[in-house]
Amino acid sequence: MTADAVFLLFGVALLLAVVLPALLHRQAISAPMVLLLLGAAIGLLPLPTGFSPSPVENRAFLEHLTEVCVVVSLMGVGLALDRPFRLRHRSSWRRWGGTWRLLAFAMPLCIVGVAVLGWWAMGLAPAAALLLGAVLAPTDPVLASDVQVGGPSIEEPEDHDSIDEQDEVRFVLTSEAGLNDGLAFPFVYAAIFLATLGSFTDWGLRWLAWELVGKVMIGVLIGTAIGWLMTKIAFRSPAPSLRVAETGEPLLALAAVLLSYGTAEVASGYGFLAVFACALTLRSAERGHNYHASMHQSIERLERLFTLVVLLLLGVALTNGLLGDLTWQGACVGLLLIFVLRPLSGIVSLRVARSSSEVGDHVLDPRERLVTAFFGVRGVGSLYYLAYASGEADFVGLDQLWATVAFTIMISVLVHGITATPAMRWLDGVRDARPDDATRA
Repeated sequence: MTADAVFLLFGVALLLAVVLPALLHRQAISAPMVLLLLGAAIGLLPLPTGFSPSPVENRAFLEHLTEVCVVVSLMGVGLALDRPFRLRHRSSWRRWGGTWRLLAFAMPLCIVGVAVLGWWAMGLAPAAALLLGAVLAPTDPVLASDVQVGGPSIEEPEDHDSIDEQDEVRFVLTSEAGLNDGLAFPFVYAAIFLATLGSFTDWGLRWLAWELVGKVMIGVLIGTAIGWLMTKIAFRSPAPSLRVAETGEPLLALAAVLLSYGTAEVASGYGFLAVFACALTLRSAERGHNYHASMHQSIERLERLFTLVVLLLLGVALTNGLLGDLTWQGACVGLLLIFVLRPLSGIVSLRVARSSSEVGDHVLDPRERLVTAFFGVRGVGSLYYLAYASGEADFVGLDQLWATVAFTIMISVLVHGITATPAMRWLDGVRDARPDDATRA
């Protein structure tokens, strides 16, 4: 990719990042849809000499671009969540119950379902089939802004435990995406090990102890520690010059992104989880301070810019041969994930293991479960994981994997982008018509 082409893409993305949100605010059309289609249209034009949109040829560039996009998005998601999470409070675990169920049941079911379909229907080798399931596991509400929480509330109630999200659907979808972007990594490593080290018996114990448990704990602990340090500096430092919350300097959020991600990666933990844990810890301090809104706005702008660049590039690649290796079986796997596997696994997961003490606003009724289960948006995280894994091991049928993942993201962006606004309006109408004392299912 030439330097001039990079400048042009960033310029177009920056312009559209400014104008699209206001233009499409009340339309059943999302900015990601427009960017993807615009990129596809650009791809039909003569491209600059030396410019190739192929993700295989630009693997390292795509990996780092999507990596930055994901970590910035995770900080934005964490800062946007008002609902506190306290490890030692059982009530806090219950308030996050919908999130845990999607992570514990829906995510593994989708990974297994896609992997089995990839092996059986697409004829992929076991390692490639597992990789396909793993890279399509993360959900991404950034690409369907109508189903994510709007941002941090700066009202300060007397009882901090009463701070909460008003919309359970948006909270569950947003918090799920914040966590499963990191929790998909162990399964990506499992696919890499299967391709490079052979049978599960040769690496299974190491994977269970280190990739599945150890790295998760390191990432969460480091993110929490750095978030705690950032709150001490920003809000409570004895030196007035260090209390950046008083000056409103929003770049602390970007510093927190880089510090938490870099430290966790150097310590061999999962940086994605560290960034999200750092964001939640930052958000837990001085909840009524308007500095949270300032940090979130700056991160949101960066997130929007990087996401739009990625979608422009993806759109260009779609009309320049990226789908050339897509088989009808691969297309069916993508469609089944979006319309069958995710909705069914989501509905099942939101029904199982519910505590009898979960009542009131933290229980999803049948309509809300349906919407929550359906909006498992696939996006930037899938591109990152595939780019990362293809740089760590040689997978048979890599072009077919890229085509299938790109097709799935394209369908997800279009379908979820079109349906997000009507679905949320439908839910809002149902809630408005519901009596205040109605019993939740």
